[in-house]
Amino acid sequence: MPRTRPIPRLGTRLGCRCAGRGFSTSTRRRAGEVRIVEVGPRDGLQNESTSIPLETKMELLRRLARTGVRNIEAGSFVAPKWVPQMANSAEVLNHLLGRPPAAPAPIAYNFLVPNLKGLQNFLKASDTDDPPITSSEGPNQMRTPPPSPKAGERGETRKQGPITSTEDPNEMPPNTSGKDSRIQPDKSSRSSNSMEVSLFTAATEAFSKANTNCTIAESLERCRPIVALAKSRDIRVRGYVSVAMGCPYEGPDVSPAKVAEITATLLEMGADEVSVADTTGMGTAPKTQELLKALFGAGISAKDLALHFHDTYGQALVNAVVGLEQGIRTFDSSVGGLGGCPYSKGATGNVATEDLLHCLHSLGATTGVDVEKMAEIGRWISKELGRPNDSRAGKAILARLSPT
Repeated sequence: MPRTRPIPRLGTRLGCRCAGRGFSTSTRRRAGEVRIVEVGPRDGLQNESTSIPLETKMELLRRLARTGVRNIEAGSFVAPKWVPQMANSAEVLNHLLGRPPAAPAPIAYNFLVPNLKGLQNFLKASDTDDPPITSSEGPNQMRTPPPSPKAGERGETRKQGPITSTEDPNEMPPNTSGKDSRIQPDKSSRSSNSMEVSLFTAATEAFSKANTNCTIAESLERCRPIVALAKSRDIRVRGYVSVAMGCPYEGPDVSPAKVAEITATLLEMGADEVSVADTTGMGTAPKTQELLKALFGAGISAKDLALHFHDTYGQALVNAVVGLEQGIRTFDSSVGGLGGCPYSKGATGNVATEDLLHCLHSLGATTGVDVEKMAEIGRWISKELGRPNDSRAGKAILARLSPT
């Protein structure tokens, strides 16, 4: 018989320092736990062309809260002229403060604040009974929030003390059942929810100028007072670096060193975490590995990073697995694959949460999120928006669960 060549173990070609599939065997460390940041209510809905009622948004948040997900992007304090779908974010915030959805564990709700005025609006909406500050045009007016840019009240209120988030963002709830499903709500966790903010910049000059009317350096300088004010209020800050693996203006060859430099700057100024975003979906497995090598080489820890993939070319899950192999344990995703990038022709939405969960769970990772409930939400919100459900795993799960 001819001799057969040994089958290479997963991870050897990707330069993984571990032998074999460490994250899916009995030898895996606590790093087998992965944190999902659900971005559908903000990054997903902001790209819809039709008006979305406040109650639909709140119902989406209520359903998501019951899945076990612990981080949700809930809205954006951006000028309604540029992103009309986020015009009622102050109302969303007030509902979350006054009548938070029941959930099995505390949830960190995040709101994008594209400039200092946006953060002031956020603070005013959460701290007082006064209406939000009206955004005005000016040289510092941000046009579009990332990672899926789109160029483009209030309900019950209550007083709120300091908005804090003291938990380790990578600390996952214990999974005693052996599977990520059928989580029972714990109403006592509702009072432990936190409100956080996020800000953004871009990895290319062309995108920065088109999206925010300023250079990368100027964008970073605008971030400093936002971070400083947020930290003075003990508010956790998340940064975004858009178009990290491909730019609709400059093409697919974005400098990993530049991304690492921008990411390090955001962390040095006080950001608690930076989500590196493949906004256009141009990322591939080799490019993901190269980018992470540059980030780690700049002294940035994996625990300070998140990855945000779009599935334009069908590479999002492959890229996520590369990130998992390299130690990343926080990933952004959107239920039903909501979202998109209007600046990139043919761009689809964020990687679907259902698809990402199915992939991660099949590799032995734990998320604390019920994938079946998430699939049901994907079907529901897609129907509400009158759009197709873009989650392949979600549709397959629903077909399996449906009676024949």
